[in-house]
Amino acid sequence: MTTTAAHPTALPAAARRAELEAALGAVTARVESAAASCGRDPRGITLVAVTKTRPAADARMLHALGVRHLGENHDREAATKAADLADLAGHPEPPQWHFVGSLQRNKAASVARYASLVHSVDRHALVAALSRGALNAGRTLSCLLQVSLDGDPRRGGVPADGLAALADAVADAPGLRPAGVMAVAPLGEPAEAAFDRLAALAARLRVDHPEATAVSAGMSGDLEKAVAAGATHVRIGSALLGGRAYPARGGTPPGGADSETYGPASGRTTETHATPPGGAA
Repeated sequence: MTTTAAHPTALPAAARRAELEAALGAVTARVESAAASCGRDPRGITLVAVTKTRPAADARMLHALGVRHLGENHDREAATKAADLADLAGHPEPPQWHFVGSLQRNKAASVARYASLVHSVDRHALVAALSRGALNAGRTLSCLLQVSLDGDPRRGGVPADGLAALADAVADAPGLRPAGVMAVAPLGEPAEAAFDRLAALAARLRVDHPEATAVSAGMSGDLEKAVAAGATHVRIGSALLGGRAYPARGGTPPGGADSETYGPASGRTTETHATPPGGAA
């Protein structure tokens, strides 16, 4: 989808809906083609539309177009959008919110109140915080274990040799259940090799936790490679919604280490297929 220096959502509602509908059709066709290429049923692949930096109106339009899974990287933004779309709770298929970004412990209680699936559980301290949040909210929260495929701590993820212990901790934590794994393809390495490693780790995890069947991998630039490696969830942002609108100054862009301090979106847009950590492009 073409973007300009102006915010892509600065359009009349009808025009924006048409833009989103066209982009959704293109992404859906890519997923279906990728599935056909490796003999998979596309119905086994969940499209998570990552709406970070986009207004709630975009999320609402995507839901109206049939998208049921919406992803966010930042609690402040996600909680606001979940509240904005709360009127859809009575819909036969209400929005399911996925938290896909790096998660701070002090945000865990908030995320546990609205998220259907947390993709970025990567340390024991976060397990404890999410467990407390889920119990307080009276919910059982599904968790994906984010795996580091390159050992870069700046991009999040538990090292492969710590995955089993972390999964056991989630399984033992009240209010949580291990649902599978998530990873971001490393920089400077073919995505195919990285996703194949993730698939092997996922298979090993299922030996001890048969219910942990989800594999969250693939973004706008590499979804076909992720589908070929067995991804059950693809996290798509820019291919659906256009380039991100980030603040010109005064805070780390969304997806950075200080991911809760950025200000309102400005007219500057960026687009990348290597968003750290845990994000989507």
